[in-house]
Amino acid sequence: MKFKISLSRFISSDMAIDLGTANTLIYVAEKGIVLNEPSVVAVDTKTGKCIAVGLEAKKMLGRTPSEIYAVRPMKDGVIADFEMVEVMLRGFIEKILQKRIFIKPRMIVAVPSGITAVEARAVRDSAEHAGAREVFLVPEPVAAAVGVNLPVNTPSGNMIIDIGGGTTEIAVIALSGIVAKVSIRIGGDEIDEAIINYLKKKYNLLIGESTAEEIKIKIGSAFPLDEEKSYEVRGNDLVNGIPKSIKIYSDEIREAIQEPLSMIVSAVKTALERTPPELSADIVDKGIIMTGGGSLLRGIDRLISEETNLLVKVAENPLECVVRGAGKILDNMEEFYPLLIRSPSR
Repeated sequence: MKFKISLSRFISSDMAIDLGTANTLIYVAEKGIVLNEPSVVAVDTKTGKCIAVGLEAKKMLGRTPSEIYAVRPMKDGVIADFEMVEVMLRGFIEKILQKRIFIKPRMIVAVPSGITAVEARAVRDSAEHAGAREVFLVPEPVAAAVGVNLPVNTPSGNMIIDIGGGTTEIAVIALSGIVAKVSIRIGGDEIDEAIINYLKKKYNLLIGESTAEEIKIKIGSAFPLDEEKSYEVRGNDLVNGIPKSIKIYSDEIREAIQEPLSMIVSAVKTALERTPPELSADIVDKGIIMTGGGSLLRGIDRLISEETNLLVKVAENPLECVVRGAGKILDNMEEFYPLLIRSPSR
């Protein structure tokens, strides 16, 4: 019997998916993380066929002729384009399974804790249409907490901040449940947008999303640096319409991203206010763990620490925490079952 179960698991390739606004990561049972690619899909508008997904498709963003449509189908952590998400997921699954014959896999998909019933249904339907036989949803901060080995099933309070491309998820977890949470639709994308708007207003320079992301990675910071950095930016001059380049500095970018950062800090404070006093004492002792790509912004942990007077630590490999946690849940379904949002029967 055990042999049959393990054989079935091998053939079915059960998956845990972090379906993010910026990146999609997939964990396959007994194999670990097998895919980490941008959440982008490119389609031929004439034939409707998928041309590329992930990294290949991202290279096409903003560069395609009229007959090719490259798009990021996730917005603010949820599905903005149902059909494109389905196409993208199917493309990723084919990449992983390499067109082997397989039993339809079970899937655990990490979703924002503030997801609505309609948005949850869209995620579940997309996963089913892409080939899942059964779909479970898990809140992203819960998956991240499991991914960083926090004792989520104990009475002790654990606080996690997960900053993704489209959402920031803040949750206090105890006894396998979320005790206090705040989910805001502010993340890496809004920080990029703030950089685009700043350069537009101050320098009359128009840049694309990819350039804004590059600026954020190269010289972006949430807290003053020991040594400020500079970066040469190329874009279009809005006055005369021709390309130009300018040099910008990290203190300017810090000023540019002030608003989205202050909204994240405000959300953290709100979550702390909602936390029961007994669990607040645990957080004072243990501090706050940060996960997600947004936590890689220089000094964001120091900013939150200064604003809350609490110890704040960025997890190791913060980009992978959610999918690793979802993978652990997949591998130990009985133990972690209380954490899941199970698909309602139809």
